[in-house]
Amino acid sequence: MPPRPTVTLAGCAYASVVGYRPLELDLHAPPGPGPHPVIVWIHGGGWQEGGRQILPATVEPHGFHERLVARGYAVAAVDYRLSREAQYPAQLDDVQAAIAWLRRHAEGLHLDPGRLATFGESAGGHLAAMAGLVGRGDTAVGAVVNWYGAVDLDIEDPDDPTTPPAVLLGGPISGRRSFARWASPLYRVHADAPPFLSVHGTADTVVPYDQSERLTAALHAVGVRADLLPVPDAGHCFEGYDGIDGLIERCADFLDDVLRGGPRAW
Repeated sequence: MPPRPTVTLAGCAYASVVGYRPLELDLHAPPGPGPHPVIVWIHGGGWQEGGRQILPATVEPHGFHERLVARGYAVAAVDYRLSREAQYPAQLDDVQAAIAWLRRHAEGLHLDPGRLATFGESAGGHLAAMAGLVGRGDTAVGAVVNWYGAVDLDIEDPDDPTTPPAVLLGGPISGRRSFARWASPLYRVHADAPPFLSVHGTADTVVPYDQSERLTAALHAVGVRADLLPVPDAGHCFEGYDGIDGLIERCADFLDDVLRGGPRAW
């Protein structure tokens, strides 16, 4: 598919937190009047690093934003406060603030707020899933694409204060088990959740593949559409897999399928 021109609005401040830098997003959109369906892209990095302009090294050469824009989607790449700046749920609050901002400005930005999906990788997959499960009203989400995100924070070494979930939650999991579950998509599943697609390498040793299996099974158990796309022998960030172009296209296929019916009655 030949690339289409992209209209980019960079550095849009979607929220201002007292005592903190403004939170920004970059909006990459197709040309034309729209309204365009919206993907909120949420970066990974163990909740401790990364940024809206950084893609995994394995994904960056494959024209991630360009492919989605070519499929007719506007992509809003968002920043959020990192875990050594603020503890959870600050990160989810920031993602939801970005969603609400996009909805408020949808008409001027030629966006379709009734067709909005979250899409994240690793830590961003966790936040994309949480946003899909807890969003209501101005923060509602119509679909979720989760690339190898941690969906159960209650399984890391419970006494180690340095694991990424422990830093995110403010201390060892052993003393925060109820908080860890409250912050875990696996334990927030409900029958009104939007459709989910989880894409995960079967050889991932950072976030085990069974995390996506368990989330998919939990969503199925309450009657929610949940698709699981295993990536054979791939590690975290799809290391060792040479078909990432196809994975991006299959995610767009899923979004076409679940969002094509137009605005959802929230």
